[in-house]
Amino acid sequence: MQITTIGLDLAKHWFQVHGVDAAGKVVVKRRLRRAEVVAFFKTLEPCLVGIEACATAHHWARELIALGHEVKLMPPAYVKAYVKRNKNDAADAEAICEAVTRPSMRFVPVKDIDQQSVLMMHRARNLLVRQRTMLVNALRAHLAEFGVIAPRGLRHVEQLIAAIEAESTALPELARSILRLIVNQLNDTQAKIQQVEAKLAQWHRNSRLSKLLATIPGVGIMGASAIAATVCDPNLFRSGREFAAWLGMTPRQNSSGGKERLGRTSKRGDKYIRCLLVAGAVAILRHARTRDEGRRMGSRDAGAKAGEGSRGGARQPNSPHRLGGDETGRRLQS
Repeated sequence: MQITTIGLDLAKHWFQVHGVDAAGKVVVKRRLRRAEVVAFFKTLEPCLVGIEACATAHHWARELIALGHEVKLMPPAYVKAYVKRNKNDAADAEAICEAVTRPSMRFVPVKDIDQQSVLMMHRARNLLVRQRTMLVNALRAHLAEFGVIAPRGLRHVEQLIAAIEAESTALPELARSILRLIVNQLNDTQAKIQQVEAKLAQWHRNSRLSKLLATIPGVGIMGASAIAATVCDPNLFRSGREFAAWLGMTPRQNSSGGKERLGRTSKRGDKYIRCLLVAGAVAILRHARTRDEGRRMGSRDAGAKAGEGSRGGARQPNSPHRLGGDETGRRLQS
């Protein structure tokens, strides 16, 4: 009997296969080693393969697509409802095989190598930024024990570094040597962050979709490249609100009995993209508030100057741009 649908449960060394035919009858239940997976699927006719969208799922999806199979990735949370009773590898594979055939199932697009490489750069940068924050906090805490402090913010770290090198600072030589190690590690981490950001900027310049996203107010190179690499096909979303719901930026619902109950934002979806968009929106609001305040101050100054001019009469200033403002003007009047 020909296998039409397979549920593949992934792991590091052992993989579980559950295959059924067109009538839904179980044809194969097999446990495979990692080295046996590609050889096993080479012996099969092209069929539908369901995989949970977990670690290494995109890699195996590309491998099986290259063999001619149709691969669909599903969020693990949606597959969990099809697990019967106890959880094990065989039950997971059976649940995947059942879930992939559901017409209402939502699938995850398979990412290519380029998209995963860009997302890897974002993850690496995020890791380095967290390490930089840890180093700065450690530097502040250690120096505070000796009475050396600085204002908050990354731009003020230079004051701490200068205090370490200053001979006037009352620091023991042993503590000074350890603090220099932290400073060297901080400088090295900052250099690596700049290298990753330069590569992301280069990829952004070569991506038409990323450059198009960057035209949106509040979306910079980081946000545009992250969205372009994460969202493979924008046509999967019917509207902007559906995209916002996918990011977890819409209210959480707990409605029942015809009564709507809306809570706070659900915060589901990609936390990294959501943080980038929120940071961009906050920057736009801050810039708009500062610009409006500047306009109001400018209008008040203009009104005050106009009032002074009306009280002082129509006296013209002694300016070289007017007749009578220099020697030439006085000669013309004479």
